[in-house]
Amino acid sequence: MTLARTRLVAALATSILALAPLTAAQPAWSQTQAAAVKETPLAAAFAKAAAAHDVPRDLLVALAYAETHLDGHNGEPSASNGYGVMHLVSNPTNHSLEKAAELTGLPADKLKADDEANVLGGAAVLRSLADKLGLDATARKDPGDWYRAVAQYGNASSPELARLYADAVYEQLGLGIDLRGVQVKPQEITADRGEYAGVRDLNARAGKQAGEPAESPVAIASTDYPPAAWVPASSSNYRVSSRETSYNIDRVVIHVTQGSYAGTISWFQNPSAQVSSHYVVKSSNGAITQMVRDKDVAWHAGNSTYNNRSIGIEHEGWVSDPSWFTDAMYRASAALTRYLCDKYGIPKTRTGIIGHNEVPGATHTDPGTHWNWTTYMNYVTGGGGTPSWTTTVDNATSGQFTASANWGTSTYSSQRHGTDYRFADPVAASDPAWYSATIPSAGTYQVEVWYPADPGYNSSAPYIVATSGGNQTVYVDQRSGGGAWRSIGSFSLNAGTYNVVGVSRWTSGTGYVIADAVRISRQ
Repeated sequence: MTLARTRLVAALATSILALAPLTAAQPAWSQTQAAAVKETPLAAAFAKAAAAHDVPRDLLVALAYAETHLDGHNGEPSASNGYGVMHLVSNPTNHSLEKAAELTGLPADKLKADDEANVLGGAAVLRSLADKLGLDATARKDPGDWYRAVAQYGNASSPELARLYADAVYEQLGLGIDLRGVQVKPQEITADRGEYAGVRDLNARAGKQAGEPAESPVAIASTDYPPAAWVPASSSNYRVSSRETSYNIDRVVIHVTQGSYAGTISWFQNPSAQVSSHYVVKSSNGAITQMVRDKDVAWHAGNSTYNNRSIGIEHEGWVSDPSWFTDAMYRASAALTRYLCDKYGIPKTRTGIIGHNEVPGATHTDPGTHWNWTTYMNYVTGGGGTPSWTTTVDNATSGQFTASANWGTSTYSSQRHGTDYRFADPVAASDPAWYSATIPSAGTYQVEVWYPADPGYNSSAPYIVATSGGNQTVYVDQRSGGGAWRSIGSFSLNAGTYNVVGVSRWTSGTGYVIADAVRISRQ
């Protein structure tokens, strides 16, 4: 199965769209909401910059959100020496700050500290990348055609990281944004990955299953912690060792990256960084990448004794901004920490698990006052964040899955959950396959989906969640990230037995729509 054009739907994770079961209409913004966008200085800055450089305004906001959650951090630099809402960088391998100064004529100091100037500079840099790629006036109107320019904006150290970076930006277009007086309406956008379509997918589950082709571009599994992907740091940023022969491992040190997930991974691969950690955890869904083997000494603590005896875990985000510290991040990191404590005999206490700020001589303040140690340690000691209630419904679960005769059954992919899965052509009608469950009590539940990934599967598969406030739709690119549980968000659900999650066929995406399995967990 092949596609004439490789495309990525914007919503790789959650887009909160109100959607009736048999309609594809998206909610309209009210005039009040539209006016609010224009009234805030930061929103006005994005509109001005987008118009000045002919960059899609919502794409510009999504890029800034992926980098900084729209926070300029009062002109303070990130770990990789990036500044402002748009994360304009000045380091030995990335000179986007200097490029922005050249393109706008604004001094670097103003670009660092002034939000309006910074956004204008970021737009100028992004437009210059689009020009080099040959985007004409028509192409510039379609946010999906900017994918390669977005991938280059992050100055990633490899094509895989460039794809990871760009995917995070387009994910936000599907999620929608409402932060710091700036709104982006949740929207379905497909993006042309171009040459990045065939590179290794670091969003996919790590490793391969039996029967998969050797060239299948999925993440390489960590040998130390199997749920993590393996992306090695530059050998200039850590010391090869033979722990626990050379040193006993008796500490886990918790860090915050002061930057984005993809940016941090790329920075640790940069020989000039002279820093690293063993693991990096993503904010939105708790994905984990290992960059230094447990046996080796990462340079993370700023204290050689503690480096020798500890494992460092970086968490995507900024110390000053609690919006990065999601439940998904806490649970995933706690599961990793619990695993490490069991493996190396580290006490599951605040003696064995410490913050970077607690390392003797530390000049860093991470994880900071917004890090919830009580929640984190409860997850560590309580089984790595095991939910209080969970249920899994497969397409073969008796009495809990319904689909019309239009849905076929396949065993083609080894990434399937259970013995088989269902598939159907996209059409201009919902015809959903439904997963029924008995929800024990009203509350907030995490919904995860499992599907096999294939280039011929749908680039924009609509998952409908029957929330207490009405149906919400999540678009998922089923061409990548398959063979694992993938969170599509947390939702308020009513108690009772009913169709909780559906997979609709009504989509403009290309390729078969897949219905395999869902998992619903009480938070």
